Amino acid sequence: MAPQMKLAAFLLPTGHHAAAWRHSGSAPDAGSNFKRQLEQARLAERGLFDAVFIADFTSSIDEATIDGFRRMTYAASFEPLTLLSALAATTDKIGLIGTVSTTYSVPYHLARQFLSLDQISGGRAGWNLVTTANVKESIHYGRPSHVPHADRYRQAREFAQIVENFWDSWTDDAFLRDTESGAFFAPEGRRPFDFKGEFLSAAGQIDIPRSPQGRPVLVQAGSSEPGRQLAAETAEMVFTAQQDLEEAKAFRLDLHRRMKEIGRDPASLKVMPGVYPLVGRTQMEAEDLKGELDELTHPDVGLFLLGGMTGTDLRGLPLDAPLPEAPADFNGNRSRQTLLVKMAKKRNMTLRDLYLEVSGARGHWSIYGGPKEIADQLEEWFVEGAADGFNVMPPILPQSLETFVDHVVPELQRRGLFRTAYEGSTLREHLGLKRPAPGETP
Repeated sequence: MAPQMKLAAFLLPTGHHAAAWRHSGSAPDAGSNFKRQLEQARLAERGLFDAVFIADFTSSIDEATIDGFRRMTYAASFEPLTLLSALAATTDKIGLIGTVSTTYSVPYHLARQFLSLDQISGGRAGWNLVTTANVKESIHYGRPSHVPHADRYRQAREFAQIVENFWDSWTDDAFLRDTESGAFFAPEGRRPFDFKGEFLSAAGQIDIPRSPQGRPVLVQAGSSEPGRQLAAETAEMVFTAQQDLEEAKAFRLDLHRRMKEIGRDPASLKVMPGVYPLVGRTQMEAEDLKGELDELTHPDVGLFLLGGMTGTDLRGLPLDAPLPEAPADFNGNRSRQTLLVKMAKKRNMTLRDLYLEVSGARGHWSIYGGPKEIADQLEEWFVEGAADGFNVMPPILPQSLETFVDHVVPELQRRGLFRTAYEGSTLREHLGLKRPAPGETP
């Protein structure tokens, strides 16, 4: 069988467009309404998606950001692992990927949470490893200042190493549960460890058996130099922002090169760029939908998002002005800052042009059109080697996801590019990833 693309549904409560909650096709209360979130996950499962992908937002609202925040839904949303645990009990096949930052977490606690989710779901869990880019989040954790960019990634590598050691701290057959002999586990099945690093240390073992898929799938989102190296060393799926076919191909090839250099098989990694699809029955209908969302976007929201992504203070600037010089010492998401600055210069964009772009796609690949046009563009990237699949970012939820499932997925299936049924039950099986033995590098 020819290779088939992978699809994850990146679910923000009301959709990826910042003004989606104001559109009639959304559910404005979805961030704190579990029934709505369950409907979206089941919709993605009906579309045979590999996984749902849940982000996390813990930014602090202050006087400088309140105008932007009060017009968005980020101020009211569930904690990802709590939500995914509920979805694990109410869905059957779809993978469950949650975002948790290494910057302000504890490895043992995170390892227990995700391995518990993996057991509860029957082997469908994935951890999206990120480092915290938002400098304001440090105050939530009682830290006087944010961790520097370079230190965040070195710390993240140690964090991942510890978590994987905990996940592999028992053999698959360690738990005997032999009622006759009274032996609950075999002592030789223990795999305790002792790790001491530059930033973190941990020892011992976890109190949860290995899951049906061995351990949760490790996902990484970051395209900076240290982010790429971390992905090459640890990730089994990469979520990345790429705007251009050739640049996306180069990014994937670069990750493969790095993996080969450290002895990892590139086949053990799925590169899945974010894609923001505005789907209509026709190209014109898709463009009309974009116009509706642009009209609903308040400038406060657009400038708030753009300023946060580029590290620039845009308050009071005229909307027809160009993006001001971005700071070189930005301590946030540098790869996204670089992408947006490059886009603004290449396309000669004003602040209005740029904030309308980021209010929807956040710097990811935007595509417009009917089902055939959308499928054409996804197929080109997949066939050309720019992606193993895509993290689909529906502009409006549930409307845009329903349109994608009912019209784009069947078009991909007709072309032999996407599954017509789930063939396995774990996230690794969906993604075509090997089940690792304890201590084995993926």
